Amino acid sequence: MIKILFFAQLREMLELESLEFDLPEAISVAQLKHQLAVKGGRWQLMFTEQEVLVAVNQVIADDDCVLKAGDEVAFFPPVTGG
Repeated sequence: MIKILFFAQLREMLELESLEFDLPEAISVAQLKHQLAVKGGRWQLMFTEQEVLVAVNQVIADDDCVLKAGDEVAFFPPVTGG
């Protein structure tokens, strides 16, 4: 099992702060995004049409990062500033 957190607009869009995701085997961040996108609706929009950043165990990660049971995955929008 992994814990998934959603921040900022992503939290508002999904109307969800976090969820627990059963992880029967190690998967990549890209595979997790795909599994969440197939839920359809807002999930599909978020993971296929928007740029989403990810952190695994509070460290910025990319789509190739392999997840294992006990990991914490956080999704958040790109940060802008000046």
